[in-house]
Amino acid sequence: QVQLVESGGGLVQSGDSLRLSCAASGFTFRRYSMGWFRQAPGKEREYVAAISNEWRTYYADSLKGRFTISRDNAKNTVYLQMNSLEPEDTAVYYCAAQLGGTNYYNADFYNLWGQGTQVTVSS
Repeated sequence: QVQLVESGGGLVQSGDSLRLSCAASGFTFRRYSMGWFRQAPGKEREYVAAISNEWRTYYADSLKGRFTISRDNAKNTVYLQMNSLEPEDTAVYYCAAQLGGTNYYNADFYNLWGQGTQVTVSS
């Protein structure tokens, strides 16, 4: 079964850190570029970060320096390390997979999506 399953979300305080995980199954993970997006209530889905199948990393400018994306092909997992969290980071975080493309910033170019994990940051 082809799927992406996110985990690691939760309720934290401002300034805390969280690491999100996204476990992939049912496809050749190492061939895919992976991305993280987020969606806050009442807002559009927003690009967060991506890592290509060649390990290049890309970030939304506003998040660079606080968030780090990484992958472990042996575990078919992509991670998002989030530091110095702020209430504005509250959202549902989604991972997504893209095969053969380079449009990492655009959600429309991703082929597979997880169900999301909630991150809530209290002030």
